Amino acid sequence: MNNFSRRFFIAGAASSTLAAAGCNNGLSSNGAHTIDARVDSSLEFLYSSQPGTQTLRDKSVGILVMPLITKAGFGLGGAFGRGALRVGGATVDYYSAAQASFGLQIGAQQYAHALFFMTEDALADFRNSPGWAGGANLEYAVNTTGENYSADTTTMLSPVVAVVFGQAGLIAGATLKGTKYSRIIP
Repeated sequence: MNNFSRRFFIAGAASSTLAAAGCNNGLSSNGAHTIDARVDSSLEFLYSSQPGTQTLRDKSVGILVMPLITKAGFGLGGAFGRGALRVGGATVDYYSAAQASFGLQIGAQQYAHALFFMTEDALADFRNSPGWAGGANLEYAVNTTGENYSADTTTMLSPVVAVVFGQAGLIAGATLKGTKYSRIIP
């Protein structure tokens, strides 16, 4: 019984690793120019397809954009992507996002997300952290009508607002809980 459990665990871990490797997130070239171009494209898509997010942009003090996160899992799972932090419309730092998970899951998914920092303190905490983890402190702007994101008064008063968009794949419901963001040099 013990050998079976270990074999199942190892097989699940190997399957997840192979699935993640097979789902290239398109950021093989991690140069600053490539990341900035993908961030620009993602923001253009977000603002044109979900005009309500422009209010978040206008009121935020900074935006972290992860243009493509690849997530895969079979029992054990993981997600990874790279993006940029924009302050005043200019890139100030580059970050990677990584997430590990365990539980009943199977499949693969790709999505983009943006974190809108609504206060100077929240942005400073993020930038000064050696590895900031998304969790309970995130407020999600949700797609309520199937066409537009809503950012109500409660959301606008939150220090960090997350928007997940551009989802494609077989795993339902991308969340940012437990995602660790680390500064990188592209």
